[in-house]
Amino acid sequence: MSENAPLDHKLKHLPTRPGVYLMKDAAGEIIYVGKAKSLRPRVRSYFSSQGQHSLKTRELVRRIADVDTIVVDSEAEALILENNLIKEHRPRFNINLRDDKSYPYIKVTVHERFPRVWVTRRLEKDGSRYFGPYTDVRRMRQALELVKKLYTVRSCHYDLPGESPARPCLDHHIGRCKAPCVNLQSPEEYRGMIDEIIEVLSGHTRRAADRLRGDMRDAAGAMDFERAGELRDAVRQLESLEAKQRMVDLSGADRDVVGIARDGADACGVVLQIREGKLLGREAQILTNLEGEPDEEVLAAFVTRLYTERALRDAEMVPGEVFLPADFGDRELLQGLLRERTGRAIRTHVPQRGEKLQLVDLACQNARHLLEERKLANRAALGRAPDALYELQEVLELPSVPRTIICFDISHTQGSETVASGVFFENGEPSKGEYRKFKVQGDWGNDDFRSMHEVVTRYFRRRLDDGKPLPDLVVIDGGKGQLSAAQRALDELDLGQQMIVSLAKKDEEVFVPGRPVPFRLPRRSVALRLLQRLRDEAHRFAITYNRKLRTKRTIRSELSQIAGVGPARQRALLERFGSVRALAAAGEAEVATVPGIGAALARTILGAIRGEPAQAQ
Repeated sequence: MSENAPLDHKLKHLPTRPGVYLMKDAAGEIIYVGKAKSLRPRVRSYFSSQGQHSLKTRELVRRIADVDTIVVDSEAEALILENNLIKEHRPRFNINLRDDKSYPYIKVTVHERFPRVWVTRRLEKDGSRYFGPYTDVRRMRQALELVKKLYTVRSCHYDLPGESPARPCLDHHIGRCKAPCVNLQSPEEYRGMIDEIIEVLSGHTRRAADRLRGDMRDAAGAMDFERAGELRDAVRQLESLEAKQRMVDLSGADRDVVGIARDGADACGVVLQIREGKLLGREAQILTNLEGEPDEEVLAAFVTRLYTERALRDAEMVPGEVFLPADFGDRELLQGLLRERTGRAIRTHVPQRGEKLQLVDLACQNARHLLEERKLANRAALGRAPDALYELQEVLELPSVPRTIICFDISHTQGSETVASGVFFENGEPSKGEYRKFKVQGDWGNDDFRSMHEVVTRYFRRRLDDGKPLPDLVVIDGGKGQLSAAQRALDELDLGQQMIVSLAKKDEEVFVPGRPVPFRLPRRSVALRLLQRLRDEAHRFAITYNRKLRTKRTIRSELSQIAGVGPARQRALLERFGSVRALAAAGEAEVATVPGIGAALARTILGAIRGEPAQAQ
């Protein structure tokens, strides 16, 4: 900071009012926008205790050449201004939200005297009502087709009533429009129809269906059976559209359910839209540039920008209640801002149990699947990660989804034949080509801690030497002691940032470095099942290798007692038969074919192995 005297002077005299700060590089480009309750301490915090900052923040500070501030009257105003400036300038160090502009919306031009309804992919602040985005385009088409069949909305582009044709168009003659352009339909009647369309598109189909049933009964009572039949078909279409929604038991209220999934520097946020107790659809956004950002900030960025934009564009798009997967610092501030903008109470809370929590879990599952689709589309992953990996990421507080995991186990026979296994899983499934087995070289018997230290050191040193990618997660079969030994090995290789845990057999306790006490996962947890599967596979692989070495030791011990069978012939017999039992079951002719073993020696070997008395020469 001492090299930039003007910046030092500016930092000392920053205001202590609420506001927004804009950080610029040497070229004058805005590289970060943030808000603060008090500008001076917030901005100065970037330049102090830099050792505690993330790599991303340290790089940001290194590039800062100037800081501008904008003072406002309240935190709420700072929140709005921050979002507007981020959207306008798209600074490289801010979290980036990619709107679903590729998905279509249904637009209702309510600001016009005779509104129109059509599909668009552009959102404009022109006073219109927008419904969507429709990630399910088929459902959007069904909704639009229903509107066209039920209501006589004009399709022309005249600016009524200033512009108007001399006579009605074809739509009027075929019953698709009542020709408000030539005053054959009053503005009041047309506006009533538009209000009902808005209710239907908002998911409030019940009132529209009740009105249609009433009209159907009136038409039937007036002997207008053709009209009654048309209304009956319209009611069935509404019921059909409604039947395709997922029913939820939430007292028929309007709610949004927010879910989020994160994988390293990318995340996906999802909003499930519940109207009149029915799940009508979802809205999704991809978040990028998340390096070093805590999960709380990612969720806050998604929710804050989404709902402030909605409130400014159309207050009706914000329901009375929003369920969140976790809390964040600006939640109450956002809640107050939405109340001010919409003129009604907007409640945000984090469900802890029951059906509401299940809905949040459903939203998070949707976010996971959409994030996986994006990664698959970008060829960033070879396969879809199962939910167990996302649960592991959450419970272990990992920075990314652990798509690659290695699990180590030690096995020995009373201190001899000490071996280890390293089993490798990719996207939750074994990748046997990456399995590794180790014969422990240290002569320390049954000291599992020293054996684990040696094996982890050898594995990771080889990965580094070969330039191969490191696994996302290391699992140790054992307790706190084994975990400490493995962590020490990683620290010595300057790999202290490698994510590592251990699973103890006795009580299925999970040990994590830095946590003073272990914790247990629920018995039905898919994350626990994956850890158990890793542990069991590592144990099986280690035991198999240990038995193989023990068998070799046994047969060599017996063969070494036979005259004329030295180390070379022992090795040849081992390679051919593998065990004493297989050798004893073989015939003399077969044994005699082993290199270095003739007929006479074969007879001697089999006699000794089978315990037969030696024959006189």
